[in-house]
Amino acid sequence: MVEVAAGTQSPATADTETLDPARLVAEVEALGERLAAARRSVGRVILGQTEVVEQTLVTLLSGGHLLLVGVPGLGKTLLVQTLGTVLGLDAKRVQFTPDLMPADILGSEVLEETAEADGTRGRRFRFLRGPVFCQLLMADEINRASPRTQSALLQAMQERQVAVAGEVQPLPAPFHVLATQNPIEQEGTYPLPEAQLDRFLLEVEVGYPDLEAERAMLLATTGATEARAVPVMTDAELMAAQRLIRRIPVGESVLEAILRLVRGARPETSGIEGVRRNLAWGPGPRAAQALMLATRARAVLEGRLAPSVDDVAALAEPVLRHRMALNFAARADGVRIAEVIETLKGQLG
Repeated sequence: MVEVAAGTQSPATADTETLDPARLVAEVEALGERLAAARRSVGRVILGQTEVVEQTLVTLLSGGHLLLVGVPGLGKTLLVQTLGTVLGLDAKRVQFTPDLMPADILGSEVLEETAEADGTRGRRFRFLRGPVFCQLLMADEINRASPRTQSALLQAMQERQVAVAGEVQPLPAPFHVLATQNPIEQEGTYPLPEAQLDRFLLEVEVGYPDLEAERAMLLATTGATEARAVPVMTDAELMAAQRLIRRIPVGESVLEAILRLVRGARPETSGIEGVRRNLAWGPGPRAAQALMLATRARAVLEGRLAPSVDDVAALAEPVLRHRMALNFAARADGVRIAEVIETLKGQLG
């Protein structure tokens, strides 16, 4: 059964569809069962990494984009491919390299000859769609491409459309970018600008698997056969789930916790000495929007009807990590962003 979290619904989150609690509970319970099946299907291929899988599903349910940060060989690409299968999405992969051009992602126009009905020949331009025209785009090692190429994704990530040769081309729905980044190999890379980082709903750090997960991985991947994920949902069902997530009620205490966390992370408005002293700049309103959606999605994944302050605390780091920066003095003193976020979480009570 779905548990109802304490707290009243904020007037800002109320709409006509959430006024029928019984219907909403039934829909959330049904979605919870589908998501549990999806997690089991992903778990057949991705062993361990429970938190990474959870946060990836939170991102997709929220309708956002995800940045996966980890060393090579931890299954980031496999996770994206597996999710494409499980959720019934058209998935494509682009390997970002220094010589990759925007047209290699968005597509380009080609001039071709045409045969008319009267036997004459003519010429016309035809647009050839690039790999961005998919539902789940794997941007592998996104920081290896030049800023010009990185910026080709900005409009796609924000507006779900691209402008090529003066024409606006809508992207398929749903559309998600799951990008990867290697944190240890920085030679020949171009750091993502803050404007693009802010487009990612979450930044998830992918660590090494624990002992038992790595043992199971060795046995499962070096035999004669390998487990494969099975489809559980369709793209239409995912979009319906995204609409349902936005109808989840949010208690006033959760809303206040989000505002306290985000506003407390801005040096200009923070009442925390460590924030004012160590941060050069803090998160904008997109961070609060990301928390509002992600806490709802996490609650549904865990079988609850409404999010709690614990959800805010659990998602604080992946939401804020890439939306704030240390100043020079803090970096010289060895201060880490994670330490500042822990201080902020301590103010939630």
